[in-house]
Amino acid sequence: MDRREIAALLAYIGRLDPRTIRTDQGEARDQLAQWHELLDDVPMATPHGWDVRVAARQHIRTSPYPILPADLARPWENYRRDRLARHSDPTPSVDPDDQAAWAAELAGTRRAVAAGTAQPAQARAINSGRDGVDPKLEARLKEIGSCIPPAVRAALAPYRPARAAREAAIAQGLPDALSVRCAWCLAQPGEPCRRRRIGLDDGARGTALCATPHPSRLDLAAAQQAQRAEQDQQHALA
Repeated sequence: MDRREIAALLAYIGRLDPRTIRTDQGEARDQLAQWHELLDDVPMATPHGWDVRVAARQHIRTSPYPILPADLARPWENYRRDRLARHSDPTPSVDPDDQAAWAAELAGTRRAVAAGTAQPAQARAINSGRDGVDPKLEARLKEIGSCIPPAVRAALAPYRPARAAREAAIAQGLPDALSVRCAWCLAQPGEPCRRRRIGLDDGARGTALCATPHPSRLDLAAAQQAQRAEQDQQHALA
């Protein structure tokens, strides 16, 4: 703010809190010089949310003490920090080989965001919905069925029998047993079953992986699949 804006701000504050008014001409001149020295880098207002009069009114409303320049400088610094924290540097439009111009554009954008003359640039979020899927990529995935080529999948099958059995069952329309927890070997969803043996101390032993899930796990997966199919049918009829 320049001296004219500081004078207007002091007049506004004086109307709200007469304790800040200086009737002596010398004191008023010193007050104006002090406030200008401390608040010359604080703008009166910005296009994006900052207004020093709002900060002054908020202090006068909530504090019993006369307002000081620091009571306006602190909200301004908080405003700057908040905007920079929400800013993600966009890719500059200049030639990336021109390092000086690249750095200058980044710095200029940050200064504009901090000064309130430009909005923070938000990082693009990863869109997990169908609206963000590239149509070409979606068509390609439908064509090949998976990001792993069939020949590679077949070559890997002997080295991961549990996954191969799961994929074969899903391809045949059978329930996905690994989608539920196994009540026998206590394997969590997504984990293959293990051979569960009972030791001499009646404790469970299970370390070796099974190529196929336990029958009870298959039954549970089938029951849940049937339940989901029934619910889908009821929703379709509703």
